[in-house]
Amino acid sequence: MNQREIILSGHIIDSLILPNTLDIIMDRGGDFKIMELDVGKRKSDVSRAKIIVSADSPSLLNQILDELSEIGASISEVKEVELVASLKDKVAPENFYSTTNHITHVLSNGDWLLVDDIEMDCMIVIEMGENGNNKAYCKPIGKIKKGDLIVVGREGVKVSPPERPRGKQGVFEFMNSDVSSEKPLMCMIEKIASEIKEIKGKGGKIAIVGGPAIVHTGSADLLAELVKKGFIDVIFAGNALATHDIENALYGTSLGVCVKTGEVVSRGHTHHMRAINVINRSGSIKEAVEDGILKKGIMYECVKNDVPFVLAGSIRDDGPLPDVITDVIGAQELMREYAKNVDMVIMIATMLHSIATGNILPSRVKSICVDINPATVTKLADRGSAQVLSIVTDIGTFLPTLYNELES
Repeated sequence: MNQREIILSGHIIDSLILPNTLDIIMDRGGDFKIMELDVGKRKSDVSRAKIIVSADSPSLLNQILDELSEIGASISEVKEVELVASLKDKVAPENFYSTTNHITHVLSNGDWLLVDDIEMDCMIVIEMGENGNNKAYCKPIGKIKKGDLIVVGREGVKVSPPERPRGKQGVFEFMNSDVSSEKPLMCMIEKIASEIKEIKGKGGKIAIVGGPAIVHTGSADLLAELVKKGFIDVIFAGNALATHDIENALYGTSLGVCVKTGEVVSRGHTHHMRAINVINRSGSIKEAVEDGILKKGIMYECVKNDVPFVLAGSIRDDGPLPDVITDVIGAQELMREYAKNVDMVIMIATMLHSIATGNILPSRVKSICVDINPATVTKLADRGSAQVLSIVTDIGTFLPTLYNELES
């Protein structure tokens, strides 16, 4: 018969896992029968459900089970993962398991192995160790090597998505971030500042993903101060943020507009190219700081305070600056290395870099996306970064308010 028993466990009602499970089954043309349902009565109690899922064909049942596994459903009859060796570099076997960004375990040789370096849209590779001490980790398809043992199918894979515990959990309560410009902005920023202080107080790390609008809106000095005061541990950006930050530091303009007065400066449209030329003459941003040519700004504070930055290039870049990584896969790999160690990411006014960062983040990382365009934060959620807190507002409002809250 085309049926399997699944188990749901945790805060399955508050996190909407139970109703989502039933919706998926019915929307895909399957059927279900709830065999057991134990609802926790206290806030600390977990709930548990045992459900028989059935479908008209094995292929349809497999499709339903695939979707259910991504929201945390596990199959009752647990089997070991199936492994198939890759026959060629950068090629995975047919029916490879494609990862989510949630905490994932795989059953291998009787042990549930935590999959290291989890991120979405990757393969799970198991490395056989001595005495059965195997290791499981994520690998992007571009890094697959011939002979890698790759998990195929869904058997023996357990996904644990973030849950919404019962009771108030603050600004990062899971699945509360509907896209809207009508949220209580001041209250949200106060809570974000409190989260930042708590993370830094515990020795955690915070990343900024920034677009050039930070400079255009006159907020570059504030971000530079946050770097200087130790709130920021790494910056992901493109050529534009760094170029216009340096333009502002050298000429007081951004895209040829005076940052202080908002007036267009004569021949100011050439300033960003002149800024690139100045840095090229020194050899790098760091060398321009050491030469005494670059004396302020976001990039200056990064150099002075040993805060790393990853500038990922694009096809539309002017120059680019010598520090820009024009090999996008190389930039992605460097971002991936820094992303492993961060506890919070704040994405500000950059759609492409925000989506790129969201793709490599595990769902455990507290994430905020701030943009005046609702489409940016919507795309992040649509592409699987459901843990992101969305704030639709102007950067010129958000950063000054956040800075003041952190200073208070």
